[in-house]
This record gives sequence, structure tokens and C-alpha cells, in this order.
Amino acid sequence: MKYALSLLCSLFFVTVSHAQQPIPANYQVKIDSLCNRVLKDQYVAGFAVAIVKGKQVVYSKGFGYRDVANKKPVTPNTLFAIGSSTKAFTSGLIGKLQGEGKLSMDNKATSYLPELQFFNDDMNNHITVRDLMCHRTGLSRYDLAWYVFNTANRDSLIKRVRYMEPSAPLRQKFQYNNFMFLAQGMIAEKLTGKTWEQNIKEKYFDPLEMKRSNTNIADLQKDTNASLPYEVYKDTIIKKMDYYNIDGMGPAGSINSSVNDMANWLKVWLNDGKYNGKEILPGWYTNEASSSQMVINGGRPTEKKDVFGANYGLGWMIASYRGHYRVEHGGNIDGFSASVAFYPTDSLGIVILTNQNVSAVTSIVRNSICDILLNIPAVDWNGEKRRDIDKAIKASSAKKKRTAKKQEKLNKPLRPLADYAGLYAAPAYGEIKVFAENDSLFATAGKFNFWLKHRHYDVFDILDMRDPGNTEDANRLNFLTGDNGRITGANVSFGNEVPVLFKYRFKEVKLDTKQLEKYTGNYSDGVTTIKVHIKDTHLYMEVPDQGDMELTAAGNHNFAIKAMDDYFIKFEVSPKGYITAITTLFPEKSERIERKNK
Repeated sequence: MKYALSLLCSLFFVTVSHAQQPIPANYQVKIDSLCNRVLKDQYVAGFAVAIVKGKQVVYSKGFGYRDVANKKPVTPNTLFAIGSSTKAFTSGLIGKLQGEGKLSMDNKATSYLPELQFFNDDMNNHITVRDLMCHRTGLSRYDLAWYVFNTANRDSLIKRVRYMEPSAPLRQKFQYNNFMFLAQGMIAEKLTGKTWEQNIKEKYFDPLEMKRSNTNIADLQKDTNASLPYEVYKDTIIKKMDYYNIDGMGPAGSINSSVNDMANWLKVWLNDGKYNGKEILPGWYTNEASSSQMVINGGRPTEKKDVFGANYGLGWMIASYRGHYRVEHGGNIDGFSASVAFYPTDSLGIVILTNQNVSAVTSIVRNSICDILLNIPAVDWNGEKRRDIDKAIKASSAKKKRTAKKQEKLNKPLRPLADYAGLYAAPAYGEIKVFAENDSLFATAGKFNFWLKHRHYDVFDILDMRDPGNTEDANRLNFLTGDNGRITGANVSFGNEVPVLFKYRFKEVKLDTKQLEKYTGNYSDGVTTIKVHIKDTHLYMEVPDQGDMELTAAGNHNFAIKAMDDYFIKFEVSPKGYITAITTLFPEKSERIERKNK
């Protein structure tokens, strides 16, 4: 009987049929049991799993709900946002372009995308396309520069890179940076003459029969079998979140897919770049992309002695997992988590997609399935993670109590809250508006609202108004003063990154539509005509070839150009109160432009 079971298991690993074949019954029972247990223990709304062996899908199943309130189940065709698991698709476009002779990954990146400019000439002259692909440019994450200060305009996003100061020398340290994958997507756009979205559809979705997949939230929301996003609130409550529209940074993480579709993507990587005999990616590229390009963490094994060696390939992370070569990339975006993994020497691929924010479910299920299928002595990944989470919850609660006691003695700011109010700007990010209301200080940035909770001196914790009680690891804002005692700016600490200086610009003056009306009209110097107009109760300046620029009132007929540090417009007023001209007050020059008509 034991021999027969062993033979049955071996047949699972050598079958070459393209049709879905079920895994041995005992394996399926173990995996089903594991997934149902994880569903309960990790407070997850739902997830889906697909397993690929060679050229065939051997397991595909959904667990839990894609819509908790209406009890709509997850199926293998349910769409989830896959976040950064998108990166291998984007880097693959670069590999295809090199295969076509249209670029070299070892040429400097700026030669293919002149709009991409780095902090200094040394970076511009030496950072290659390959450096972009494996996170070794010397730039830290700068994630809030796109996440909080979001825009769908890729040209606008890529221009922020020039203001990002490196925190390490080139190729000396692995530092994850999503902007570098935006750059790869834009290079592909430049060389193909097609958008990144068109390239993804034509190069991958169509030939791989990934008919369910798309690249934007609008299409995801239209789908009748798409998951809603969720998070674990207050440790045990499954709470619905809002979708996050990542369109502008799409090449870094905007693909939405199902486990059935993603199984076809895994087949490419398990078969030297081919799907059903057709080349999707060059074989040399799939080998190179799944080989180490940059060390992430070169440390020796620690607690888990058989899991070690973190490296980055080209859009993939590489590690030794319990004696097996693993290539994997996770993905996280609001309300969703993903893990796409393959084990090339075992011809095994596993994809897990879940609707839980920043979830451990993907690694728990991936590792547990791997242990089952590769006959590795079992580790209780689910139990270990649950114990780790419970331990962290207790530690966090104790830390909050200690912090609260310390702050009781330092709970008064050094100055009236109104003194902190104003607009602050950093060119790599954008503008933060700080304002006092009643006895509290608040801030807005992009579409986000924050409560600035006083910590001590001129330092405030930045708390997201969606969950202001969550003070764990809060970013901090430290107001700075000049020799005259007035606020000059604020250093904002984003996680472990170097604090970012947001310079104080001015205090915004509120003007209604009627007050703004007098500034509207056409202004011309005889060559260029600038149109000043109102849109959605805000004043805009339309400049040829540059589009609309929003203006913010700064008092005394002065307006600041939003998101452009030290760029102002001053309107001239006649003795009778009519607007007669504008003067541009720019760092590089000033120019007077007369008003021509209303």
C-alpha cells in the first residue's frame, strides 16, 4: 500500500498533460484543510490558490468570500489586485526589447528615457536599465511620494526622481524603489510607441489567454467576479477598505488578475519562457531574471536554518527554501496581498491571491503547500504566525501605555497651533497643508487627511484620519524655526528613510468664486497667451504646452503655483481696482504680462 501511494505521488510530478489533473486525494485533503484553517485563524475574508506542475494546473480553488456582506464566494476566477507581483511583467517587457535588439539592459537608463533625471550627474551617467530592475540605484523607497501625492500623470511622477537624494552609493545596497519600475514601463512605452497597459495586454494577457486580467481599478470594479478589499481592524474584525487607484504607477503594481490566469503566467517561467510551445519571453531572459543580480540580505541563517539567502533577480526575489531554489514576488496594495512563486528545479509553481491588507496568509499558505507537495517535514507556519501576531499585539498594547505615560508631562506644544498653519512643499513629494481647528492640528496631502497629534516640543505624530487611533510606528513631523523664531519648514520622517524637508511656503488665503472672478482673463506678451480661469471653484493658469496649473491664493493678489516650490504669480491692480497684468515671480526670472481681455 505504501509503495502504491508513493507511485501515485510520483505520477503527480511527471505528468505532462495540458488539461487540469487533480492532485492526489490525500494531498488535496491536506491543502483544503490547511486553507480552511488559515481562513479562520488569520481573520481573512477570502483567498484563492492555484498550483502548477510543469505545463499543467493541478489545483485551483477559492476559499471564503470576495464580498463578505453579501456572502459572495471566492472562486479561482475571482479578480484580486496583485500589487508588486506586477513587477516581473514590467521587467519582462525590457527583456523582450533587449531580445529584439532595441535596448541593452547594461546601457544607461537616461539614454532611453531622457525625462528620467537623477539627483546628480554621476547617477545620470552610470545608472543602467539593469540597475532599475534590481533595486540598486542608491535610492530608498520614497513610496509616499507616489502613494500620498498620487497622480495619474506618469511624466509628472518621473520628474520627482531628480529631487530624490540617494542614501547609498550605486550598486552598494539593495533598496526597494517603485519609481524605478515606473521608469522601466515608460522606457517600454517610448521604444514601442504604445502605453504600458497596451504592452501588457498585447505581450502577455492575449497570448497567455489571461482573459480575466486587467490593469486598472475601473475595470476591476466593473467585473462581476471581483473581490472587494479588506483589512483586519482592531486585531480581529474584518473591515472593508476603499480601492486604491495606482494608475500612474501602474508598471510597479496595477495588474488585477485571478489565480487561474496567473497560473498561465507561471507556466511561462517553468517552461523557459514558453506557453503552449509559443515564446512569450526569451529563454535566456527567464534564466537571467530568476538568477541573483543583487544581494538583499547576505546574512547567515538565523532562527529558520533552512530558509536563507535573500537575493533579487529582475523583478523577482530569490531564496533557498528548505533545500529548494525559490523564485517569488509578493504584492501589497490597499486591501489585497499576493504571492507568486515558482521552484524551477522542482517544476512547481504556486500563486496565492487574497483580499486581506498586508497579509501573512500568502506566505503561510505558500510555504505550507510547498512542504506538502515536496514531502518536506511539516512546519506549522499558520500556528507560528498566529502566535507571532498575538505576541506583537500584546507588545504593542504595552508600548502604547508606556508612551502615554511619558507624554503626559510633555503634552503642550511650544507655540499656539495657529503658528504652525500654512502650506509646506518638498519637490520630490508635493504640498502638505497644515491648519488648526478648535484645539487640534490637522494636515491634508493629496486625497489624505491627517491628525497631527502632539508628541513633544515641535514634534507631532502623523495619524491617518481613517484610523487615528493607530499610533503604532507613526511617521513624525518636526517643525523647524529660523533665527527670528518663525516656522521655516518641517522635517517629515517616513519610516526608516532620511527625514524629508518640507519648506514653509505661505498661509493660504480663502477666496470664494466671486472673489476669484476678477483675476480671470487672457494675458499675453505678444508671443504667448496665458488663460486664467476658474474650474471647480479653484483658479487655474493655462499655459501653452504645459496645461492647467492650479493657483493658490497667498494674500495681497499673490498666488502660488501649486506643487512648485517658490513659483508665484502676482496680479497688478489699477487704482480703480481692475486687474491689468500679471508678473511671474520665478526663481529663474520675472516677467510682466499684460491682460488683454476678460
